[in-house]
Amino acid sequence: MEKLSKAAEAILIDRFGKDCIIALATTIDDVPYVRNVNAFYDNGAFYVLTYGLSNKMRQIEHNPTVAISGDWFTAHGKGINLGYFGKAENARIAKKMKVAFSEWIDNGHNNFDDINTCILCIKLTDGLLFSHGTRYEIDFSK
Repeated sequence: MEKLSKAAEAILIDRFGKDCIIALATTIDDVPYVRNVNAFYDNGAFYVLTYGLSNKMRQIEHNPTVAISGDWFTAHGKGINLGYFGKAENARIAKKMKVAFSEWIDNGHNNFDDINTCILCIKLTDGLLFSHGTRYEIDFSK
């Protein structure tokens, strides 16, 4: 396994650096749960706008090890609740989310006055990416 190369990073940005659907797997009591989520990739992590009291966030609180899959890419990572979307510390990533999710972020489904509207960061640890016959085994921790 190699550290993230410039070529692999460019592919990840092209495929996932915008609103995309990925499968997110969590576990609790050795039972896996998978759901599709809107996410986008930025600098070794995927970001998801979600509700802090949802099942996925409760499962991640219990066991932060997660797996994701999407468009010829699969990876493991750690789920990190960055907290309320409107926190000052989240301003940089929240701004990127507003751009990436511009088609739906303000459709009334999200309540930005609710402190439980939060950002899930999936910090990648390792992954497998395929592109035009090339296989990239990536160690994101290096």
